[in-house]
Amino acid sequence: MRVDKYLWCVRYYKTRNMVTEACKKNHITVNGQIAKPSKEVFPLDKITFRKDQITYLISVLEIPQNRVGAKLVDIYRKDETPPETFAHLEMLKLSKEHYRKTGTGRPTKKDRRDLDGLDLEN
Repeated sequence: MRVDKYLWCVRYYKTRNMVTEACKKNHITVNGQIAKPSKEVFPLDKITFRKDQITYLISVLEIPQNRVGAKLVDIYRKDETPPETFAHLEMLKLSKEHYRKTGTGRPTKKDRRDLDGLDLEN
């Protein structure tokens, strides 16, 4: 099965077009080699891809016939992504909320000066 179809079937991407764009940007590798969307994947292949600031590492267990339900995805792949990457993403979200609340608009001149002052101290 093609790598773009596989990643779409196991529900990592919403559309095959999104997978194709990720391949064109060299975000997807199969067994350590950059993959084109038409690259064939087989059981026991390792797929690494970057999505939403997380580098996922999955192993192909089986090839599905078509797109599968969310509950059945674990039959076809094994997620070997280290849990630290998800913790890092959570820390990024928390730090963004701490820095500036969502919906407060652009920073004022005073806010920018305060931020510049923080950068000089580090």
